[in-house]
Amino acid sequence: MNTRTFSNHERYTLPAIVLHWLMAIVIIGLLGLGYYMADLPKGFPNRADFFNLHKSLGILAGILIICRIYIRRRHPAPPLAADLPVFIHQAAAWSHRLLYACMVLQPLSGYLSSSFNKYGVKFFGLALPKWTEENASLSHLFKEAHELIASLLVALIVLHVLAVLWHKYIAHDNILQRMLPYR
Repeated sequence: MNTRTFSNHERYTLPAIVLHWLMAIVIIGLLGLGYYMADLPKGFPNRADFFNLHKSLGILAGILIICRIYIRRRHPAPPLAADLPVFIHQAAAWSHRLLYACMVLQPLSGYLSSSFNKYGVKFFGLALPKWTEENASLSHLFKEAHELIASLLVALIVLHVLAVLWHKYIAHDNILQRMLPYR
């Protein structure tokens, strides 16, 4: 068994690590809350509170991804081991691109869907601007996009976790250590 270890320069920066895990918690929470809310009937007690919490956490996720992209541009991801097959490098690059695209498009599509409906968006009680008049067709279009992106995001998260498990238990390369806050 060949176990590869990583030095400090091969690890993610502490801000990147903190944002990764914070976003993982927020996004998984948002997905769970979103799927729960989707089945709530109109008239359900406190239904609006669930939607407003989802919208607030979605805006927070949008802010966090902007911070994460900024940090990632200033501090690129550490390289994968050179001895891994090329297709692993390519799969990692493409899956991360898709994850980032989903993390940008998901809060954006949710915000736009709500901007075109009569309820709008509140960020923990603060009403955010509506950019246009109510438009049921556009609200529905962005809602459908939001739901589609959620499904893609779930699939990508599962793929991401499976890749981490593959690295840990099959490749034995300790790649997980790069994203843990401790050594």
